[in-house]
Amino acid sequence: MPKMKTKSSAKKRFSFTASGKVRMNPANKNHMLRRRPKDMKRQTRGTTTLKEVDARIVRSYMPYR
Repeated sequence: MPKMKTKSSAKKRFSFTASGKVRMNPANKNHMLRRRPKDMKRQTRGTTTLKEVDARIVRSYMPYR
């Protein structure tokens, strides 16, 4: 059986924690930041983990992690 391919877009955007959760960077932090509230810019700092429902989809894109 042939190997499954990893989605290139997913491997650039997501990573996994040691416990197997999916880590992501929040959206809306790249450009036009002067229009965004200070609270929004502060809350999108760092990384967050995906909810389990969304993480299942990402895991299907990355079969070998």
